[in-house]
Amino acid sequence: MHADSDFDVAVLGGGNAGLCAALSARERGARVVVLETAPKAFRGGNSRHTRNLRCMHDAPTDLLTDAYAEEEFLADLMRVTGGQTNETLARIVVRDSSACPSWIRKFGGRLQPSLRGTLHLGRTNAFFLGGGKALMNSYYAAAERLGVRIAYDAQVVALDVADGRFRGASVVTKGRETIVRANAVVLAAGGFESNLDWLKEIWGDAADNFIIRGTPYNTGTVLKQMLACGAQPVGDPTECHAIAVDARAPKFDGGIVTRLDSVPLGIVVNKHGRRFYDEGEDVWPKRYAIWGRLIARQPDQIAYSIVDAKVAEAFMPSVFPPMVGASIGELARRLDLAPAPLEDTVATFNRAVRPASLCHAVLDACRTEGLTPNKTHWAQPIDTPPFWGYPLRPGITFTYLGLKVDDRARVLMTSGQPAANVFAAGEIMAGNVLGKGYVAGVGMTIGTVFGRIAGREAAAHVVG
Repeated sequence: MHADSDFDVAVLGGGNAGLCAALSARERGARVVVLETAPKAFRGGNSRHTRNLRCMHDAPTDLLTDAYAEEEFLADLMRVTGGQTNETLARIVVRDSSACPSWIRKFGGRLQPSLRGTLHLGRTNAFFLGGGKALMNSYYAAAERLGVRIAYDAQVVALDVADGRFRGASVVTKGRETIVRANAVVLAAGGFESNLDWLKEIWGDAADNFIIRGTPYNTGTVLKQMLACGAQPVGDPTECHAIAVDARAPKFDGGIVTRLDSVPLGIVVNKHGRRFYDEGEDVWPKRYAIWGRLIARQPDQIAYSIVDAKVAEAFMPSVFPPMVGASIGELARRLDLAPAPLEDTVATFNRAVRPASLCHAVLDACRTEGLTPNKTHWAQPIDTPPFWGYPLRPGITFTYLGLKVDDRARVLMTSGQPAANVFAAGEIMAGNVLGKGYVAGVGMTIGTVFGRIAGREAAAHVVG
């Protein structure tokens, strides 16, 4: 890319938040460039691996059942974050989420209701027809039609920010470094989950066993540069959104299909064949994001999900087939586990089950008694062959360390003042809303809502 000072707004990052910002700024007359680190075939960051977006609605829609009111959505956020959220920004996300489906459709995206096996989401989450990649393709096509300039393989290696004012970015494309200048910038380049060295600084050698679910291009360069330029940080650098993924997944870019949703329907054991956490603590969309961290704390960062034939059709399958055994002992051998400890764990679990009316859609009364830990919901004996097992690893989706912003998506500096012309959207600022934890689909909601705000505010700064 040639040095160009004619842009009103530069958007650093080409995922959902970045494209929403670019479209929002372009709608308001700004001349916009999107700098996407990835090649065109891998554009879209982690957004291309997503499948849905959480949105508030006061009545049933063509996509969503019943109602999902503002206070319930906010309460869900407060619960999973333990109150570690900026309530003002969280309310903006919740309230503006109701307009997200129409925004998506405006730019060619198509939506559908949830599918069978996507537990507990039919009321709260709108799904992308064709998944996140189809959505991103629609956004890119719309951006190109509107005249947004897109630069691929454009790695931002340095920011020129002085006294809270962005002046330009050093960008390497095909081995050549140039300066891209703009009158305002939207930072939407994600976190540092793909930076293995940075992860090892926090987790030590355990990070060698982590799987990065999404793009290998989120290395945290823009985040680190902006912090060095005096931006206020937000979020715990040791926290990350980490779920249970199939241990056979590739190191990078396995995406949504490597996720295992079988956890609440059976038991999970470590390499010694022992349970270590309540698999039925809460509905899965509110708890799936804790399981990566739980597994990271187990010996060799490995665990195993064990279910029986009764639930084989009740969850979305992994892209990898299960290990199958006609008995628990045979399954153990297929998983390279010692048979006796797993057989003992299953037998002990089965004896502790206190049956009730099983219902996967609610917090039912099916539980165990006398175990450490107990399973508090959806507990039923694992007694119907064939038995299935999946090996699990921590799958890192995103990191929580980010940039503090205000309600106009302006990055706040250590001086306490907002940067003059620097805005942020998506994962790089999500820690303002998600201090920890996660609830399904809210990442895309944050990116869409604050992408639109950041693009609007950046354009207003330049063109009024």
